[in-house]
Amino acid sequence: MMVDRYWIGFSLLISYLAAFCYASAGDADPIYRSCVDQCRNNGCVGERCFPQCKFSSDSVYADGPRHNQASLYLWWRQLDCQSDCRYYCMVDREIEKEALGYGPVKYHGKWPFKRVFGFQEPVSVALSALNLAMHLHGWLSFLKLLYHKLPLKPNRRTYYEYTTVWHVYALLSINSWFWSAVFHSRDVDVTEKLDYSSAVAVLGYSLIVAVLRSFNLRTEAARVMAAGPLAAFVTTHILYLNFYKMDYGWNMQVCVAMAVAQLLIWAIWAGITCHPSRWKLWLGVVGGGLTMLLEIYDFPPYQGFVDAHALWHATTIPLTYIWWSFIMDDAKYRTSDLIMKKDKKR
Repeated sequence: MMVDRYWIGFSLLISYLAAFCYASAGDADPIYRSCVDQCRNNGCVGERCFPQCKFSSDSVYADGPRHNQASLYLWWRQLDCQSDCRYYCMVDREIEKEALGYGPVKYHGKWPFKRVFGFQEPVSVALSALNLAMHLHGWLSFLKLLYHKLPLKPNRRTYYEYTTVWHVYALLSINSWFWSAVFHSRDVDVTEKLDYSSAVAVLGYSLIVAVLRSFNLRTEAARVMAAGPLAAFVTTHILYLNFYKMDYGWNMQVCVAMAVAQLLIWAIWAGITCHPSRWKLWLGVVGGGLTMLLEIYDFPPYQGFVDAHALWHATTIPLTYIWWSFIMDDAKYRTSDLIMKKDKKR
């Protein structure tokens, strides 16, 4: 939902601060770093060896499509090798530390999780998939309402002025949760960039939608003037993260600024509008505020599976349902109002 993407901004804030505070405790450990370096060289951690860490130049063709395919395959194997080396070195190091009476610490900004069938964070993967399913369900329900239950214009177009706006929002949200699931499945550079970029995109677009709906901007010119600068900024920021520098600190500031602006807009509009479903806006804002406590109160994963961030993923599921319920109520409200005004003109 849109309001839960506001809290993504704060989640990024807390996550990045936590990463700066704790990342060195795990991945800066000399024993861990030595283990990872050795694994990259010989492809083994203890008695466990990984075939994807053994590369052969004979498999790479000199040119042509086969060269491109082989290079892509080799690149992916290197990422997979790095992931396995980090994971099993972390597991061995945590076992050693536990025997000495020390608790778990973060590695590369993340708690040590137990893999299940190759998934690094199985609970977060499942909950991300459920969030995706909730957005898909909400979007399909929205489509059914618009085209099968509400009146349509003679040209079969909807009366609701924000139909396309919410279609784009749905697609961006589904895309964001898809890459969230992929990132929690396998944390490598490419999945990290796709996850962060998708989150920034939907957060930025949510801010645009907040401006368009709360200020009731319906003409094409007004929408372009309001959305253009924001869309340009978000696009530039995503390009900066992907092709210049993955600057976590700057990304944190951008996300928090967009999130705070979005929340203020919705909160002010909910306070002054006569919308019959404004209580759902307030419910989303209050619910999102409470879920943020899960990000602030960060704790190691219980039994290696469920941490605070995973629980945060769980809380966004009902909030997403509430948000799509508000969107459908808004479509009913605006359609009814427009038809009523049309009848009065006759």
